[in-house]
Amino acid sequence: VLQNLSQTPILRELLKEAKMPGTAVKIESPELFMEPQLIKLDQPGPLTLAMYQFLTEMQETKKGVVTPKELFAQVCKKAIRFKGYQQQDSHELLRYLLDGMRAEE
Repeated sequence: VLQNLSQTPILRELLKEAKMPGTAVKIESPELFMEPQLIKLDQPGPLTLAMYQFLTEMQETKKGVVTPKELFAQVCKKAIRFKGYQQQDSHELLRYLLDGMRAEE
């Protein structure tokens, strides 16, 4: 899941912009009838910051191995079910991760 998200350029760009409080992001819809939306972002929450740091580390690292320790800790705070390192479905992680980031908006 995290490897796939790391290869989503628009997500990386939005997270880069979102890490600075007070940033305004222009969202354009592919549909012609929708006007572009300008959204002012507040201070990002800890999960959003951890996601940004992790994706940045994945893109820039030369060491080959990246550990999502801080990101996982933030996910566990939002979704207790992930504590204890038990097997979970990847789609559940994706849902909790994105829902948790959206809740921090």
